[in-house]
Amino acid sequence: MIDQATRAAPARPSALRRAAPALLGYAAVRALGLLTLAVWSAARGKSAYTLLTARWDSLWYARVAGGGYGYEVRLANGDVHSDLAFFPLLPWLERLLAAVAPLSYADAGFVVSLLASLAAAWGIFAVADHVYGHRDELPGPGTGGGRAGLFAVLLWAALPVGIVQSMAYSESLFTALAAWSLYCVLTGRWAGAGALALAAGLTRPVGLAVVAAVWTAAVLSFVRNRSTPRPHGARTGPHTPASAPRSPVHRVLGMLLAPLGAAGYVLWVGRRTGGGLFGYLDVQAGWRNGFDGGYAFARFVADKLTSFPSALAGLGLIAGVGLLVRLYVVGVRQGQPVPLLVYSGAITALALCASSYFGSKPRLLLPAFPLLLPLAAALARTRAARAALLVSGVALASALYGAFWLNGSGPP
Repeated sequence: MIDQATRAAPARPSALRRAAPALLGYAAVRALGLLTLAVWSAARGKSAYTLLTARWDSLWYARVAGGGYGYEVRLANGDVHSDLAFFPLLPWLERLLAAVAPLSYADAGFVVSLLASLAAAWGIFAVADHVYGHRDELPGPGTGGGRAGLFAVLLWAALPVGIVQSMAYSESLFTALAAWSLYCVLTGRWAGAGALALAAGLTRPVGLAVVAAVWTAAVLSFVRNRSTPRPHGARTGPHTPASAPRSPVHRVLGMLLAPLGAAGYVLWVGRRTGGGLFGYLDVQAGWRNGFDGGYAFARFVADKLTSFPSALAGLGLIAGVGLLVRLYVVGVRQGQPVPLLVYSGAITALALCASSYFGSKPRLLLPAFPLLLPLAAALARTRAARAALLVSGVALASALYGAFWLNGSGPP
């Protein structure tokens, strides 16, 4: 079983060199997806680049980058779509990049997404390598943390909606910040974890999942340290658990920093709208977004089952939710570190229990990469040729589905 306690990261000559195969593999999978999208879009007379940068949420982010907040659309049914629903970090970065380079805000969003997706892939590798980096923790022939990290990255790249990682959306940026915040938690870098959680909270509403992971890990660390006092005069060293720093100051700093991003933006929206603490929820209600415990999603699935062929889609949704639950349970049984379980559990719950935009749920689940770790560990125990064949097949299927999806309904 994987030790749930955080531990110091092992000294390595070059973290980037160790992650390089995973990053190259990630780039190859995403290049396949983009090439497939370009060919498919050209055959339909569409611009692949426009699909990636100038539709749906990317238009809202670019508008905020160019003119700040204050734009809204009033629909015939009385709904109000306000740009205050979109958190500010991505448009801030778009505005900054457009100011220093000859790029439009849409172009800047695309560049930010590409760079952030690579940072996310590296962060996912770092987390998987840290969790599975010791051979004695992952029994089986030919295993190793490098392989588990590699497959975690490749699986994340080859998700059915992996094309979103290359869009001018905030998913890649958020996943990068979340992954590195979790890595900092696992290695006892509390101030870094809190600062990255703060930034994640400025990126998407589910930044609260990162905050929850940081706070949970810090509280558990305090509890462990109180129950296992260090002998007088003991010194920290390379093998000292990261959860037992010499002083609690860094943990407290991390806990204080973590919620500032999300809380700051939500409070600012409440003040701007006059809605107080619930102002942001009112903005989301204008988009018919809310949290109903999954009731609306359950009704949506049930409606699919009432006729053919939509019943096949309903059965597919049920199977997909079952797979998510199964992967989470396997992660628990494998002893996945508690911060990862808290984070992925919160992401999954928030995605599945939202009351609207059912077609966007796969996209909302994109940052829940710890759910892929059990599959990555299984592939790490598989013969190299068989694992490569499996991943290649999944990557091709993802590229074809992404091109079909983005040329059709796509992410709302």
